[in-house]
Amino acid sequence: MNLNQARASLNTILLIAGALITGPALAEQAKSQNTETLYLQQCAACHGPDRLGGMGPALLPENLGRLKKAEAEQVIREGRPATQMAGYKTILNDQQIAALTDFIYQPPSHELKWGEAEIRSSREVSHPQGSLPDEPVFEADLMNLFLVVEIGDHHVTLLDGDKMEPIHRFPSRFALHGGPKYSPDGRYVYFGSRDGWITKYDIYNLKVMAEVRAGINMRNIAVSADGNYVLAANYLPHSMVLFDAANLEMLDFIPVENDAGDSSRVSAVYAAPPRSSFIAALKDIPEAWEITVENREAKVRRMTTDTLLDDFFFDPGYQHLIGAARDGKHGVVIDLDTGNTTAELPLPGMPHLGSGITWEYEGRRVMATPHFRAGAISIIDMDTWEVIKTLKTEGPGFFMRSHENSRYAWADVFFGPNADKVHIIDKQTLEIVKTLQPEPGKVAAHVEFDRHGEKLLLSIWDNEGAIIVYDADTLEEEKRIPMNKPSGKYNVWNKINYEEGTSH
Repeated sequence: MNLNQARASLNTILLIAGALITGPALAEQAKSQNTETLYLQQCAACHGPDRLGGMGPALLPENLGRLKKAEAEQVIREGRPATQMAGYKTILNDQQIAALTDFIYQPPSHELKWGEAEIRSSREVSHPQGSLPDEPVFEADLMNLFLVVEIGDHHVTLLDGDKMEPIHRFPSRFALHGGPKYSPDGRYVYFGSRDGWITKYDIYNLKVMAEVRAGINMRNIAVSADGNYVLAANYLPHSMVLFDAANLEMLDFIPVENDAGDSSRVSAVYAAPPRSSFIAALKDIPEAWEITVENREAKVRRMTTDTLLDDFFFDPGYQHLIGAARDGKHGVVIDLDTGNTTAELPLPGMPHLGSGITWEYEGRRVMATPHFRAGAISIIDMDTWEVIKTLKTEGPGFFMRSHENSRYAWADVFFGPNADKVHIIDKQTLEIVKTLQPEPGKVAAHVEFDRHGEKLLLSIWDNEGAIIVYDADTLEEEKRIPMNKPSGKYNVWNKINYEEGTSH
């Protein structure tokens, strides 16, 4: 019997025992057992004996990166509303809850495996492609829909972008990450979770179609320009996985390593529509990869980079990749045809290039990016690759957004004491013209415009939060829609048309 089988057997025995012992007696019994046994007894049935997840999310340090230890203790003690996670305050004492919390934030004592066999066995298809009606079950402009990710209780709200009213709300996997990706016609959306789950959802019928787990800890996913393929980028294991978009059948498993056999996490992967390919940057090896699909298999073209890349952005023609160096002090420009680095950018403060936007300024194309570690926004000429202006902000930022039809770009101040503020930048003067404080003391973040550029949504990033609707021209607030810690908001039209003011 191997270790996993032994743990599973012990878990079964403990669960049976637990059914016979309740309240103080169970707590008393748990005191005499080590923390791992306590985990197997109380947590393994939902989160897996190896902490890889099951009915509940994976409980590993990498997967819990956004959850503070104090918050984790609170969840164990009180449970999580609208989920199957019940509170343990009547079963476990404070010392046991603290010990469990410490345990799940420690790396496992043995190597974790998630390969082709595990991926294939994880797939579940509820509604095969073509089995659901082709007409939507609601009335709305299908191109002006928003999906709002509510991370407070792990739900997603489908929002009518004309009426600015919710249509439907449904549960999601734990900790969605990297933004959902739409099929080219906007009917299907693919969610990726930090736990590695990919969920295909039919917006027309408001139903989950299929799910598969691509990895243990996943960075993000991308959908090919033709809508035929989904590519997942993983932190753990060091891999990328190619799927048929129809029913999430695995087509190819791609170990991420260089010629010397050194492996790497994947910083991110995005589709490059004009190139009919995917572009991925590696976090631990100085390489960027271009992946094409031939005969339902991934073909990798490697490009050596001058530095490790943490995040990246494209020019509008997908001729160049603009990458943020891991040192947090500069960026590089890579010609995707030749693979050569053609320019370096002085970008101190770790730019968040994945949130970069572009627009036309005085007859030339510029891009702008906030910085994680500096109160600044860099504006870059995309012909000369020079930083033409650096705007001082009230703190480090996370997201920027605009729209081709709007005069303004919006930037939050996500990190630091001024996180309840948001800056509005005039794209013609390159000046901050207004700073809003929508809800003092609560984080204001992540703007998304409607398809026309006439209205926009801003999140109050709090469990008792809201989506605020603004007029994009007058900058006046129009209404608030209560939501549970709404994070990203994703407009169908903007995303499938790669609108210049929306990250891709």
